[in-house]
Amino acid sequence: MAESMQGLKRTHRCGELSVANVGETVTIMGWVQKNRNKGGLVFTDVRDRSGIIQVVCEEGTTDAAIIEKAASLRAEYVVAVVGKVEKRSGAVNDKIATGEIEVIPSELRVLSESQTPPFPIEENSKTKEDIRLKYRYLDLRRPDLQRNLRMKSQVMTLTRQFFSDEGFLEVETPMLGKTTPEGARDYLVPSRIHPGSFYGLPQSPQLYKQLLMCSGVDRYIQIARCFRDEDLRADRQPEFTQIDLEMSFIDEDDIMSMAEGFMKTVYKEVLDVEIPTPFPRMPYAEGMERFGSDKPDLRFGYELKNLTEVLKGTEFRVFAGAVSAGGSVRGINVKGGACYTRKEIDKLAEWVKAYGAKGLAWTKLNQDGSSSSSYEKFLKEEEAAGVRSALEAENGDLLFLVASDKPQVVFDTLGALRCECARQMGIIDESRPNLLWITDFPLFEYDEEEGRFVAKHHPFTHPNDEDLEQLETNPGAVRARAYDMVLNGNEVGGGSIRINDPALQQRMFKALGFTQEEAQERFGFLIDAFRYGAPPHGGMAFGLDRLVMLMLGCDSIRDVIAYPKVANSGELMTASPAPVDQKQLDELGISINLQEETKE
Repeated sequence: MAESMQGLKRTHRCGELSVANVGETVTIMGWVQKNRNKGGLVFTDVRDRSGIIQVVCEEGTTDAAIIEKAASLRAEYVVAVVGKVEKRSGAVNDKIATGEIEVIPSELRVLSESQTPPFPIEENSKTKEDIRLKYRYLDLRRPDLQRNLRMKSQVMTLTRQFFSDEGFLEVETPMLGKTTPEGARDYLVPSRIHPGSFYGLPQSPQLYKQLLMCSGVDRYIQIARCFRDEDLRADRQPEFTQIDLEMSFIDEDDIMSMAEGFMKTVYKEVLDVEIPTPFPRMPYAEGMERFGSDKPDLRFGYELKNLTEVLKGTEFRVFAGAVSAGGSVRGINVKGGACYTRKEIDKLAEWVKAYGAKGLAWTKLNQDGSSSSSYEKFLKEEEAAGVRSALEAENGDLLFLVASDKPQVVFDTLGALRCECARQMGIIDESRPNLLWITDFPLFEYDEEEGRFVAKHHPFTHPNDEDLEQLETNPGAVRARAYDMVLNGNEVGGGSIRINDPALQQRMFKALGFTQEEAQERFGFLIDAFRYGAPPHGGMAFGLDRLVMLMLGCDSIRDVIAYPKVANSGELMTASPAPVDQKQLDELGISINLQEETKE
């Protein structure tokens, strides 16, 4: 039977008590973590978001009615305890902050009873994630998730304080805006008042924040909710939060310096880790050539080597075909990788197919000087020696080669493979953050499905001034005034200097295949704003969820989001998305046309 807390006021959270409170009478409230009845001696661990405190009821020191009530407690009952803090009479528990003390109750109330939970509320739960997400309100009681949410809150508070101190204004931009088909799919919201018309939920506040610069806001910041209808990965969600900023009358160095100061502050205040600044900078082309990635992890080696020149005359069909078709052959040296078994190598060969590679060539150099290889028997002696030399091979090493007529496949495959091998070899230094900037991105990338160039970042990025004359004649060679911040091989932020000239913006739209009418229909408000005096401006955005995930060392972004979605974009706890009433559809003028899957 639940009791009222009327007349009681909580004086302390459980984990806030210490030996400094010994002798005090306190009131704590929380959930029963564990209850142990030893017959006349009852130990109850009470938990709230701050931690756990032990409550001890013992014959001779505690009222018999309280002992009886304490003995009836079960896990996840909500209780209020009034009692005196004393030093533990038994062994000290050095695994918890309150391990030297306990509370001897003079009053105990059961504020709410609980059914047996579907899984234990415990740190680092081994329960399947889909079960935990279905009962997320229980899952969030776990101490590790409580810590994650607490750190995320701390980062958000520091964010607002840091940028406020730097003269930024926090401005809210609309959630209901105009859909912009460029990039990822928008989430659409039908309008009842304007039948047949739809709002688009923001993928970012990009256009609104640029317009704020046209409005003279000068420095803008927002912790913004964003939405993208795209396939999920471990570090992505359909709705997420970004730290969004924009500045006027600046260049790249100003924005990058501001962002470095923010990261330095956050790491120092939250983790007490000193980050050296400025961060190193690496051009996009160098990142691809050396690491096969525009977000390289520099905590280990295994750098890519271009073997195309070494193998340009080879008769081995796999390599020769890639080279003659304008592709490439590249490789990495997994130092000490001769410990891999053939079974493990074959498993990696299967693994890389997800990145478009048709196979994985390898040479294993054993410590005793013997070797085995999947390809060397097809090469001339000097070609095999040339590959080993280029990869600086030594006894004990494992060489991996990938060939393709599509250079991007080679980069993607080896870029991912070097990271996977480093993880398997256990050589990644997890003790320190490695930060750098990637710069000089291509302004465009060619979309084979659409048969046209599309913006690498977005259509509002300013081209490199040196490349402007190639905008119409050779768009693939134009570099962008864009920059990404990379943390331990993950992009945590990115931005650019924006176009502020209406004529240049029109040229950009034309290069992307927009007619003048299409550009005006979609983005006319922005072009018009530029005609009324737009300052030079630029900015960036940090992925808040991803940043906190990496700072905590979590494996999934879901561990830092209170109510995350799963791989199919559904939310298991509330079973959303869900069908709606026909009345609601009729009000919106929407009819549903569900096509049944064709059965073979």
